[in-house]
Amino acid sequence: MRILVTGGAGFIGSHFTRSLLDGRYVGFEHCDVTVVDKLTYASDRNNLPANHPRLTFLRGDICDRRLLAEVVPGHDAVVHFAAESHVDRSIDDPAPFFETNVMGSHHLMAACARAGVGRVVHVSTDEVYGSITDGSWTERSVLEPNSPYAASKAASDCIVRSYWRTYDVDVSITRCANNYGPYQHVEKVIPRFVTSLLTGQDITLHGDGGAVREWLHVDDHCRAISLVLGKGRAGEVYNIGGDVELTNRALAERILLLAGAGWDQVRHVADRKVQDQRYSLDYTKIQDELGFEPQVRFTDGLAEVFQWYRDNWDWWAHAYPEVRAGATPLTNCVRVLPTARAVPAAVY
Repeated sequence: MRILVTGGAGFIGSHFTRSLLDGRYVGFEHCDVTVVDKLTYASDRNNLPANHPRLTFLRGDICDRRLLAEVVPGHDAVVHFAAESHVDRSIDDPAPFFETNVMGSHHLMAACARAGVGRVVHVSTDEVYGSITDGSWTERSVLEPNSPYAASKAASDCIVRSYWRTYDVDVSITRCANNYGPYQHVEKVIPRFVTSLLTGQDITLHGDGGAVREWLHVDDHCRAISLVLGKGRAGEVYNIGGDVELTNRALAERILLLAGAGWDQVRHVADRKVQDQRYSLDYTKIQDELGFEPQVRFTDGLAEVFQWYRDNWDWWAHAYPEVRAGATPLTNCVRVLPTARAVPAAVY
């Protein structure tokens, strides 16, 4: 079996690709994997094994129709991660989000339809639903995106669905909660909080820190995607939730505890122009149909992520040009940070 992974050098895509190559997913233990990735600021070829015999890496843009016409044929399945994904960047400049997320998805789906690809999974986000005050979204909830990023993903979801209805492409859509894990770019909130502390800087909270997010470890997310790839139904949407909802303030408190730091290292900044107040997914469907359950406890996963960033300084320090070249966390911190301490089990 040959699987094409778009955006496979990014945070989630690279985790999925590494897991595929490690034979961790039932039914895909020996597949050959082709990764197409543009290698923007948020992706890195080093996130993937250098010379794996079953991996082919191509640097390329999913908006490049000629490239897709050459690459897509011959693949049995496509898993589509490639996307611009940061809300703040989408507010500053929406155009790249619509180019990549909307037109790129169209070009990819058209190539899949022409090549007769047998199976496609399109990876989306809970942000397409907007914000919810009470309860949780089901797959039938109305799409009400509030940021250019969320709007571009909602549009891509609609494009993908249209290729199922119009061209009979066997495609499923997944919508996940906020992910966290190793290799995540430091523009995202958990690595930003952790690396800020590791470089002796303050954590910054938007507004009062009251926005609520649901959290899912990247390993659980990718395992759910593998289940959808193998057994998901054509034309269906599958929510992938994590059961852990935290305000950004509560998240900061847990990371401060892991770092042995105090609330004096928290600074409040103006809230986003567009700030969804709460995300929450009902993922009963993927539980009942495919047997998915999250396995990584948030307490354990967060401690492991803290330790990963502490141990992999060279992977992310370039994002902080003010940090002295060649320095280490211990020489740059305002205080010497300990090895990650476990958050008390009663927390989550």
